[in-house]
Amino acid sequence: MILIGNGIVVTRDEANNIIYNGAVLVEGNRITDIGEYTVLRAKYPKARFINAKGNLIMPGFINTHMHYYSTFARGINNDSPQPKCFTDILKGLWWRLDKVLTLEDVYYSALVPMIDQVKNGVTTVFDHHASPYAITDSLFKIAEAARYVGIRSNLCYETSDRDGEVRALEGIKENVDFINYCNKINDDMLKATFGLHASMTISDKTLDKCLASIAGLDTGFHVHCAEGIEDVIDSKQKYGKGVIERWYERGVLGKKTIAVHCIHITEHEMDLLKETDTIVVHNPESNMGNAVGCSPVLKMYEKGIMLGLGTDGYTTDMMESYKVGNLIHKHENKDSNVAWVEIPKMLFENNRKIAQRFISKEIGVLKKDALADIIIVDYNAPTPITKDNINSHLLFGVNGRNVITTMIDGKVIMENRELVNIDEERIMARSVELAQEVWKRF
Repeated sequence: MILIGNGIVVTRDEANNIIYNGAVLVEGNRITDIGEYTVLRAKYPKARFINAKGNLIMPGFINTHMHYYSTFARGINNDSPQPKCFTDILKGLWWRLDKVLTLEDVYYSALVPMIDQVKNGVTTVFDHHASPYAITDSLFKIAEAARYVGIRSNLCYETSDRDGEVRALEGIKENVDFINYCNKINDDMLKATFGLHASMTISDKTLDKCLASIAGLDTGFHVHCAEGIEDVIDSKQKYGKGVIERWYERGVLGKKTIAVHCIHITEHEMDLLKETDTIVVHNPESNMGNAVGCSPVLKMYEKGIMLGLGTDGYTTDMMESYKVGNLIHKHENKDSNVAWVEIPKMLFENNRKIAQRFISKEIGVLKKDALADIIIVDYNAPTPITKDNINSHLLFGVNGRNVITTMIDGKVIMENRELVNIDEERIMARSVELAQEVWKRF
């Protein structure tokens, strides 16, 4: 029994209640009581007490699109020609990097950002993995890392034709094997989707096999959609239709399918996403970094599409994505009035609703019976905090590194910025060694 108290509790419940001198009681992996600090302290005198010292007590952040395999790209000397388009970036960096990863590389390239996410208060992550010459057991390796760190995860392998039919089939098998494993263990800490890279690297022949393989597995696809204009051009040339139109007609879309980016899509395609209740995940920092354009999420928001917020491997800090998401749409629309409502709803409300499509219990909210994914955020507000202005406080006053304590599934993973039972020094040392070997093979 753990009592986290003496802080400002940001519930993120239906009323977005703020409990100014609040506390949250955790028993096992669930929240069992929430209320005024002095009342709960007296009510549960034997509970282990974590003192928030007047700081914010919040639900952990959820990242609905991540790429762990990108870790070893940091600092790499890339001798590819300067990219002139998005496909050049893929070919010159990411499709060179993923080809040289071993299973040990996969494991450590996941461990490092997982640790960083814990430090940034991220408690649930949807990852999209690629390692075409180390496919078999790659998702199980990432799951092993997730168990070590203690982070809630949803994993997939990005099936693709770009490395030949044999590896496409291996990618399909890895997805199916891992989905079946997750379904068998039935643990809300570990779930799976069926990964596809993108329309431009998935032939109809391979797609047919993916659709046949996912039947009856009770999950959806996780796929990049119209991220670069090349994806749309390819789809129109090969199939005579846009990317989302292709996925719609083939039965890829649905309540548990994550359509990432959706930058170059038509209004008709937005209607198809809405009709099928498909999830769309926005990654503003990555989109700006790759210069692929600004996703029309404001229009999609108006249509009621389920919109989430991710990082696409660009960062492990969801607050960065939150801040850039607020800015990019103001800049793109030349209107300072937009994105005040849409982006925080994506991060604080929709991301938890997306995660809850795959698990049995509630997360992303501090309420009785919800799973105990809780963070303490170091923030001394210069102005009053209310349920109506908390998002502005976070936007302008908080970064991921303001997080001082992270609890996931009722377990304290970091307390007062000290990791618990995680040998970070050893992990980082081995990561540096492996990265140097990856760079030699790059």
